[in-house]
Amino acid sequence: MKRVLLIVIVTLLVLGGVLYVLLEPIRRTAVVVLSEDYTPSGDGALAATFSDADGAQRGSIDLVPRVADLEQPVEIAFPPGQPGIAVILERKGRALWVDRGDGSRGTLLSIDVLTRSEQGLLGIAFHPGFASNGRFFLNYVARRDGEGTTVIEEWRVEPGASLKTAQAEAHAVLLTVPQPYANHNGGQVLFGPDGKLYIPLGDGGLKDDIHGHGQNRETLLGSILRLDVDAPAPHVPADNPFVGQDGVRPEIWAYGLRNPWRVAFDPKGRLIVADVGQNAWEEVGFARAGASLGWNPWEGRHCFPPGEDCAPGEHIQPFWEYPRNVGTSITGGQVYRGTALPALANRYIVGDFVSGRLFAVPVPSEGDGPVSAADVIGLGKWDIHPSSFAITPEGELWMADFGQGRVLEFASNN
Repeated sequence: MKRVLLIVIVTLLVLGGVLYVLLEPIRRTAVVVLSEDYTPSGDGALAATFSDADGAQRGSIDLVPRVADLEQPVEIAFPPGQPGIAVILERKGRALWVDRGDGSRGTLLSIDVLTRSEQGLLGIAFHPGFASNGRFFLNYVARRDGEGTTVIEEWRVEPGASLKTAQAEAHAVLLTVPQPYANHNGGQVLFGPDGKLYIPLGDGGLKDDIHGHGQNRETLLGSILRLDVDAPAPHVPADNPFVGQDGVRPEIWAYGLRNPWRVAFDPKGRLIVADVGQNAWEEVGFARAGASLGWNPWEGRHCFPPGEDCAPGEHIQPFWEYPRNVGTSITGGQVYRGTALPALANRYIVGDFVSGRLFAVPVPSEGDGPVSAADVIGLGKWDIHPSSFAITPEGELWMADFGQGRVLEFASNN
């Protein structure tokens, strides 16, 4: 009897393994085939509409076109020591320099990237000392060893050279992270006030964190990484929270993320993370060294899957969230610090990639919130697909519109 039972168990395990091997290509294909096609939904007219989904408090702004005729822009950066120059990334692999004065533009670099689903050239960060060292860093997805892989790579130009004429060259790969699926890549790179490079990564994709990456610190997926690019490889800062711990990757600074699509440091140096939800909630919260943001036992402030019990734990809960009647894919923003829109001062300006809604959210002065829904200012629903936000050197706010291929500036309509 025991022999028969053993044979049955072994047979089931073998069949399970075969089934997994057969299903995995189908899963990967489904991510691409079923991904939404985010094409322009209208004529791109810049006028807001309002409904109950925009909340009780309303704000009025203008969105002024600054750069047009782009192809799927995903990131905007302002390189130190290059007054009047913006750099814009296009998802399919091109980085453009744009003169903010006369509107002239040119190609800073062009690389081969994978572009299925959410892949592509996704992030750029200029070293704080770029004006004197010419160093900058890219986050992109390319094929390495036969699979889609996030690549964190250092590039350089001649120190002090104008980006209008500089020859950008790849210098060194800092990190590669294989991606099991073509979605949830994260994709950003940014320098913190401490001079370290932060890299938000998604949970690897498909749905429901099928491989359990969010809470698994043996993998880099589902985490925010922190590197010291001024130190020798592997560039791990000695004060990263998990250095020296067995079974934990030392590059990890925080974890428990699904798909952090844009993070930003606020004026107090706190890292604000916008994490795209699964079935019900989009969320914004703080990340801290060594802390979990909750995914996947939690989606926002709610147990996941819905209806199941989950222990409170010690993760950081978001200070703001919104349900699916408002939008279905959050794009993280920036804390406004300009002068053109005084009513929005010190608020976190954020949008939804799918619905085109914009909000100005108060940032908790202390603690992790939550903020009251009554204190959030709705800025309306627009014919846009906001893919990133950036603060100009003057403190004003620019936004990339993925669908219409343009960059817009927030402005007063008074």
